Amino acid sequence: MKKTILLTATCFGCLAIILGAFGAHALKSAIGTEASDTFETGVKYQMYHALFLLVIANLGMLSEKSKKIIYTLVTSGIVLFSGSIYGLATNALTAFDFKTIGIVTPIGGTLLIAAWVVLFFNFIKVKSK
Repeated sequence: MKKTILLTATCFGCLAIILGAFGAHALKSAIGTEASDTFETGVKYQMYHALFLLVIANLGMLSEKSKKIIYTLVTSGIVLFSGSIYGLATNALTAFDFKTIGIVTPIGGTLLIAAWVVLFFNFIKVKSK
């Protein structure tokens, strides 16, 4: 599981850098400032959670089951939250109306929050010395 989490985290991190550069340089003039800021929000949350996954992979105090739950929540959350934000921000450039699937954005955000909550409760269970 550790290798899977690390590989996923590095892919998400690398993709966040690529999308951030693309958004800042190529997209900005095509979608406008407000949509560009929205796009950047998706990039930020993707990068934050890529880093979060790097930490999770290396936390020895977490069980494999907890790591898998957090990994699944974060991965699904990034795809739904950041992915839908990318679509909504670039909506004017596509024939598909991403506003029709905009409901997945808060679902993705909820999954990201749930991952942090799972980590919180795992920390509560840790016995202090």
